[in-house]
Amino acid sequence: MSGNIQLLSDTLAAAKAEGRSALIAYLPAGFPTVDGGIEAIKAVFDGGADVVEVGLPHSDPVLDGPVIQTADDIALRGGVKIADVMRTVREAFEATGKPVLVMTYWNPIDRYGVERFAAELAEAGGAGCILPDLPVQESALWREHAEKHGLATAFVVAPSSKDARLAEITAAGSGFVYAASLMGVTGTRESVGAQAQDLVQRTRATGSGLPVCVGLGVSNAVQAAEVAGFADGVIVGSAFVKRMLDAPDEQAGLDAVRELAGELAKGVRAGV
Repeated sequence: MSGNIQLLSDTLAAAKAEGRSALIAYLPAGFPTVDGGIEAIKAVFDGGADVVEVGLPHSDPVLDGPVIQTADDIALRGGVKIADVMRTVREAFEATGKPVLVMTYWNPIDRYGVERFAAELAEAGGAGCILPDLPVQESALWREHAEKHGLATAFVVAPSSKDARLAEITAAGSGFVYAASLMGVTGTRESVGAQAQDLVQRTRATGSGLPVCVGLGVSNAVQAAEVAGFADGVIVGSAFVKRMLDAPDEQAGLDAVRELAGELAKGVRAGV
């Protein structure tokens, strides 16, 4: 079975045709439980998310701040496995028909087996992977299998990335480019900053034509509207996870992330 890179591309193109950014949500698999995590993804799609990134919980998540680290720890203590991540992707996709990616560090894929991981993700209906710590120059094996199985490979660029490096990354990537709005780890911020707009412009200037989606720091509708003014997609993770961590019970958590998705969806449409 081929993965859903085309569905991802079509979804981002449809948002652009509507004159708006796409809303991309992030939630870790296995949090608060495997079943609860699947329901949370359905809830954010129901609230208005266009795409969801499923985090593969990691014991040393170098890009992630304390909120996502806390959720990852809960998932890992609950015994989450890669099979649970694949099940999460499958059930979320089958329930919604919308693009679902996996965001993971490289080590779990390397240990699981590159071919096996790509084949199983495609079979589950996944649209691709975001690989924040895989250097482009070491990515040929992954990209070969991702392409074979119809999966996108989204690389992360940062404000520190030089123009030549941006060109190298965008030439190798597919699906979209994940632009980190600032130097640092994930988490909510008071402002997203001008660095992000400059990074989007420089990334687009490479001429790859890939959509550029901005993450790190967006937590409310005002910030989503700000980023939507210059990016093809707005990525929100920690704000969703925090809503679930703060909820008194699982149903309240589902209601909270659905509500936040609705607010953010209005934000990305603010200029339409």
